[in-house]
Order: sequence, then structure tokens, then C-alpha cells
Amino acid sequence: MSNRTLREGTSAVLQHIAIPRGPIELAADLHLPDDADPSAPRPVVVLSTPGSSVKEQIGANYASRLAARGIAALVFDPAHQGASGGEPRDLEDPYRRGEDISYAVDALDTLPGVDPERVGVLGICAGGGYAVHTARTDHRLRAVGTVVPGNMGTSFRGFQPGGPVAALDTLAAARTAENRRGALTREPWLPETTDGVDDVDTAQAITYYRTPRGGHEHSTNRRLARGDALLLGYDAFHLVDPLMTQPLQVILAGRRGTTGSYEVGTALWEMAPNPVDLMVVEGAGHYEMYDVPEYVDAAVDRLAAFYADHL
Repeated sequence: MSNRTLREGTSAVLQHIAIPRGPIELAADLHLPDDADPSAPRPVVVLSTPGSSVKEQIGANYASRLAARGIAALVFDPAHQGASGGEPRDLEDPYRRGEDISYAVDALDTLPGVDPERVGVLGICAGGGYAVHTARTDHRLRAVGTVVPGNMGTSFRGFQPGGPVAALDTLAAARTAENRRGALTREPWLPETTDGVDDVDTAQAITYYRTPRGGHEHSTNRRLARGDALLLGYDAFHLVDPLMTQPLQVILAGRRGTTGSYEVGTALWEMAPNPVDLMVVEGAGHYEMYDVPEYVDAAVDRLAAFYADHL
């Protein structure tokens, strides 16, 4: 495991970390409080980021703010994406996304300045579902925070005009065709521009991901098509009750839109065995919770208090 320490402003230190994951490595950033003392290890939160994002985007916005509030935060690129290893590229496998979190927890045993006995997880958007799914069975994660959480299975099943079974039949035929021609198909997560886009949430997603505001060279906006079959069969909240007994924080955007995160977060809150705090950020939309300072700061203030109480 290698790392390089950099100064980030006056409130946090950023370390670049390589996390072993079987035959590959995950590229990660550890955000530490500026006054971090290796002899007095801090609680640490592992971040699970939205689908299509990389660690320098939404994850960094939350991780750096947690560190500024005294809580170490580890954010990583998922396997097959960003600067992490793994072939084929651009695969969004919900089960591997969950395993990535557990590998990140493994790495904390060897990192100075953090306490591997006080580990929480924070999942944002699709990462919220992945965080919950992992925490059910990895009880090294002592507290679970979510911001505008999504259940990728519910989302993908709901987006199929002919229904999920027809979509699976189409994917099966497409995979056969891929194998015969020897080339993999990739689909865009989002349109490249807002031209002709009427939905507010989709437009805000494009404005974040596909412009200099939030775009990053490692965020490819591509999704390996054959992974969609895995997403269609996935349920992030399967067996949450009774397995996920950890304290739960849910933070929702007050403006309900077409992402479904308000409804998903409410359902998670109602099914979880140990819900502790529910916050609605009034006036915010789903994608505005990614980087609008007043909304992100409000969420992180609440999260920092939650983790301070439960880690």
C-alpha cells in the first residue's frame, strides 16, 4: 500500500492510497483532519459514491468537509472505474461495489491516524444503496449514513418501458451478439448536453457531470451494457430488516423530483431496525445535494454529529 501526503487548504490533509483488492488495486483518497495525530486515532467514514462518479467529485465534497469537522474519511474509485484497476472497464456491478466497501475497511487496519474499531459508512445516491447492502452483513461498519439514497435495482426496473423481463431478454440477445463480434457495448449514463432535455433532475445531473462545474477526466459517462442485467436483479435493501442493526442516518432533498430518492430514503427509514435521524434539506434537489455549499454543509453538519455520537 502506498501513499503520498498533500496539504489541502488549512483544515484537512489528503493522502493518496492504493487499496489491495485481490489481483487489482483501488485508487483512494484519505482525508484526515489537519491536526490528525497518529497516536490518537480518529473515527473514520468510508464513502460510497454515486453511480458514474469518481472520488474527486461528490465523494471529495463530503470527505473533505467531514475531515474539517474532525472525522477522517476514505473515498475511492470503484473497481473497473476511475483510476482503480479492473477489467472490463466501465462495469457497474452492484455486488462488486459492495465488496469494494469491505476491501476499503480491510485497508483501514494498516493506516495511521484512524481507528479501525470506529468505522462508519456514508453512501450518496446509488452509493447509499450499496452502503446499506454492505452494512447488512459487514458489521465492522458501526454506523450508516445516507444522502439522497438510491436503490439501483428499483431504479433500473422502473426505467424499462417494456418491463424488466423484456429488458433482460433484450440484454441476453445483446450479450450473445457481443460475444460473436468480440466487442463490448457501452451506454451513456447521461446525455452530453441539456439540449432537448425537459426534466429538471436530468438537466441538473448533466450540468453537474458533463460541464466543468463537476466533470472530471476519469468520469467517463459510460456504463458497460452487460452490467445492466445485474442491476435489474438487484435489491439494495433485501434483508435490511432484520440484518442491518447499525444506527442509520437518512438525509433527503426536500424538492421531490424524478430520481425517486425521496421515496427510496423514506422506505429505507421505515424498514430499518435502528433509524436514528431523518433530515430533509428544504429547497434542495437531488443533484444540488452534490455540491451546492449551503446544502452540502447542512448535510455534513448533521452527519458529523451522527458519527460523533455513534462511532
